[in-house]
Amino acid sequence: MLRSRILYFSIIIITIVLGLLSRHFAGIPLFIGDILWATMVYFIIRFLFIRATIKQVVLWSLLFCYAIEFSQLYKAPWIDSLRHTLFGRLVLGDTFLWGDLLCYTIGVSVGVLVEMFILPKKYSSK
Repeated sequence: MLRSRILYFSIIIITIVLGLLSRHFAGIPLFIGDILWATMVYFIIRFLFIRATIKQVVLWSLLFCYAIEFSQLYKAPWIDSLRHTLFGRLVLGDTFLWGDLLCYTIGVSVGVLVEMFILPKKYSSK
């Protein structure tokens, strides 16, 4: 199980780096970062709940991603000031977009595909 956690942690770090790089280069569309963000969320949930089924991880990942997106509809001075920080912008975002929900669904799907078809079977969970 420790090897699985190390593998998932490594994938999380790689996904974070790719997501930050996607925001750094002008030629990469912004939605790629949203897809990578949801993929990262999938692997964080997998890392935390290593014995959960893929269906459970998908459900919790999508619920988390969608909750963050819908929270952007809530406008209050305290949360808006938090959203204007680097951390707040990266984690909470600042503008609700329906297209982001599609990106999150694709990103979680990428996580599932990586787990099912790329990771060695002895490391991936159920």
